[in-house]
Amino acid sequence: MRVRRLGWAGLEAEAGGKRLVIDYVRDLSPLFTGWKPGEWLTGPTGKVDVALVTHLHRDHTDATALAEVLAPGAPVLRPAPGPGDEVDNMTTLLAESELTRHRLAAAVVDTWSTREIGPFRVTAVPAVDGLGDPQVNWVVEADGQRIFHGGDTMFHGYWWLIARRFSPFDAVFLPANGPVVDAPHLQPPSPVLAALDPEQAAVAARILDARYVVPIHYEPGQPDKIAGYVEVAEPEKDLREHAGERARVLAVGDWLDLTTPEPGDQRSG
Repeated sequence: MRVRRLGWAGLEAEAGGKRLVIDYVRDLSPLFTGWKPGEWLTGPTGKVDVALVTHLHRDHTDATALAEVLAPGAPVLRPAPGPGDEVDNMTTLLAESELTRHRLAAAVVDTWSTREIGPFRVTAVPAVDGLGDPQVNWVVEADGQRIFHGGDTMFHGYWWLIARRFSPFDAVFLPANGPVVDAPHLQPPSPVLAALDPEQAAVAARILDARYVVPIHYEPGQPDKIAGYVEVAEPEKDLREHAGERARVLAVGDWLDLTTPEPGDQRSG
């Protein structure tokens, strides 16, 4: 299996001539106030056979983008809708409406549930969303390799359960921008990080026994975000400091080929 970074939290995985995407987006205007199409987001290299989404924030679920790349009838696996009213679910309503409008083959998955789709074996595992919305993370296995996609989860106590069931991992793709969020519908605001920062990502990677930890959910050349979203200044540098030889930074469009170990690879430490 090889894996390609698509920008922000998006990934493309390829195995056995089939393609899978996770959190693939092309339009980030709901989050990025100065957003314009550019080099820091790219698309998959061909038609996609399955799409996974970690949660229905609009910077992780873009139904319009998925409709353009999915093969006919390709499944879109997603977490359950949030409970509560429109205020409770205000950050997921846009993506929900777009999924309905595009009539994608979306299916709700439960945590710890597994699907076999072509060469891919995918399992939804627990995650904790910084805004309280439903979120899963994904374990993807193919060709004898195993990866983990962390969406924009916070640090939590499920890492050890996931490790017991699935470790070691060839690569874990973890958020590293450590945002603090001050949202109008979540008051009073919290100073606690709403997604992993580089140090927390390095700790999670050690628990998961990962050969590589790759930072996602950040962009060094990104436009301004919505007000009340403050991030770590140098996630790549900080991750290298905390994760050492495990750290692998991928530019948008770069592949990580998991079939060929690199000299000096470490799993423990």
